[in-house]
Amino acid sequence: MARLTAGWVGRPGIWRGLLAWPAVAPFGLWALLRLFPGDVHFRWVQLVAFTPYVALASVVAPLVALLVRRPAALVAGLAVTTTLAACVLPRALSDPFPHGSAGARARAAGAAGPALRVLSANLLHGSVPPAVLVDLVRRLRADVLTLQELTPEASAGLRAAGLTALLPYADDRAQERSSGSGLFTRFPLRPEELTAFDGRRQAAGIVEVPGAGPVAVVSVHPCAPRYSFRFKCWSKTLASLPGPGGSVRILSGDFNATLDHARVRRLLDAGYRDAADATGNGLAGTWPYRRSSDFGGLPVPPVTLDHILVDPRVAVRAFGVHRLPATDHRAIFAELVLPAASRA
Repeated sequence: MARLTAGWVGRPGIWRGLLAWPAVAPFGLWALLRLFPGDVHFRWVQLVAFTPYVALASVVAPLVALLVRRPAALVAGLAVTTTLAACVLPRALSDPFPHGSAGARARAAGAAGPALRVLSANLLHGSVPPAVLVDLVRRLRADVLTLQELTPEASAGLRAAGLTALLPYADDRAQERSSGSGLFTRFPLRPEELTAFDGRRQAAGIVEVPGAGPVAVVSVHPCAPRYSFRFKCWSKTLASLPGPGGSVRILSGDFNATLDHARVRRLLDAGYRDAADATGNGLAGTWPYRRSSDFGGLPVPPVTLDHILVDPRVAVRAFGVHRLPATDHRAIFAELVLPAASRA
């Protein structure tokens, strides 16, 4: 035993490696899975939402490697931390269009167009007091309101509280519990039909904004991937969302996904911009803000599930997150500038 102990103590590189590499490996695996262009497993879909927290914690890996003086592990740890930081940190920085790009020309055109104020809220089975939501619409002077988990009772309450006096045009698809959806606007609206999965009919329509061309808006709300049997509904709903092109498009709502999910990254790769990310607010958590029995009462750190994705021709002037009572989501609001209508 004494000889074995002496041999172990005499080879400090072994125990240093046993400290350094186990500190690096979990973060390295996370980074590899995050870069993979697909959702590798149902459990990964649940975990990847917490990438910003993992990115922050990953600084432990190079620190441990530095302390135990393992150069190879230090290099690997720095590479992993840098990779995760590159995925996350840009969300905390405003994202102007590159000078001279097609995006810059689109923004210049949009600056001459009308503003459009978009508000979105998940009502948690219609639980939000109607008067509170209508007051928020009034204070923010919202032109478009997208609602998720809109129940028939909540819809009736909102109308009684004066919502239709502010936003008279609607595609109201209220349903019981979490499947209901709504789109209310200040301007004339032509409802559209989208493919429904698991009975979820997302409200959608073409909004005729004065001074701009037609604007296609979707109140996004796929199934929450909380259970494995809902994963297919979640993935198919996100995959079915229309890409940018043709009419100016806005996707607004509770995506039940963050910018780290491959399904949302595909929408961004297609040309959409996240309004929060564009204004440096991309790390503002929107869920959960209410203790849930579904997680055994355990605290879950907030993640960003609610988004307003805008057409590349749209400029983002401002973004904010707003608290509503009786729901586990924060409402989100964006002030956009649309491209001016072309003159024939």
